[in-house]
Amino acid sequence: MSVAQQVVPSPPSFRHRLFVHPLTRIVLGIVAVMLPVMLTLMLTDILVPKPLRAVWPLLLAAALSVLGYWQFTTLLEKRSATELALSGAAREAGLGIALGATLGLAVAGLLAAAGSFTITGTSTGWEFLLKCLPEQIMVAFFEELMFRAVLFRIVEQRWGTRVALVVSFLGFALAHIQNDHMNLIGIVTTGVAGLTLSACYLLTRRLWISVGMHFGWNFLYDGVFAVPLSGHAARGWLQVALPGPEWLTGGAYGVEASVLTLVLWGAAAFIMLRQRPRHVLAH
Repeated sequence: MSVAQQVVPSPPSFRHRLFVHPLTRIVLGIVAVMLPVMLTLMLTDILVPKPLRAVWPLLLAAALSVLGYWQFTTLLEKRSATELALSGAAREAGLGIALGATLGLAVAGLLAAAGSFTITGTSTGWEFLLKCLPEQIMVAFFEELMFRAVLFRIVEQRWGTRVALVVSFLGFALAHIQNDHMNLIGIVTTGVAGLTLSACYLLTRRLWISVGMHFGWNFLYDGVFAVPLSGHAARGWLQVALPGPEWLTGGAYGVEASVLTLVLWGAAAFIMLRQRPRHVLAH
């Protein structure tokens, strides 16, 4: 074939370049995860009588957020969502739950040793644990899909692991900054939690450990212990008194604004990041 006969490939169209751009993918990925949750909760609140809205709407919202993400990866990214592969999912999620609960119990134990964490009784029957369960399942899936599967993963693909970790810190902290009673320690600790959860993702390139860890911590401090969680009112099974300075107990924001939580989550992030596979992009 002569030079004159060679076919020169046409450049990608503007539409193609737009939809493969990382910023576009981040926006569309977040919409794909967020919209099903918002619509499910809004429509059930409007259409379903309150006595019939127990448990299932939150679990449905969690399932639809996963489905929305799967559609995003299939239709836009043209790939299989390997980060949600089911092989080994139960084991990894269980490990994550154990890690989150262990960190939470370590914080509670240190506060108790300092005289700043005392169980004073029970607020309700143990059935409340079941009531709290679906909400924290939904929160763990929803936030991990947005911040790890979409934001962290896409930023890392384009700009490298270090940039993605910085974005993970800032994004997770800023997403919680408007919560009631937020303070400086709470902002930094929330950002460090984002680093830790991203490090969980880096260990396996799957979401199950981070989802489990997120759930384990939240369920402990929202379902088991009646302690404010990220500025939300305390409502757990075991009533807890937190006497002491705000920098130690976290005050009205909860133990997520405690310096002890900052240190322990920071240590967890450091250990996990050192354990990540060395083939991870680091530029």
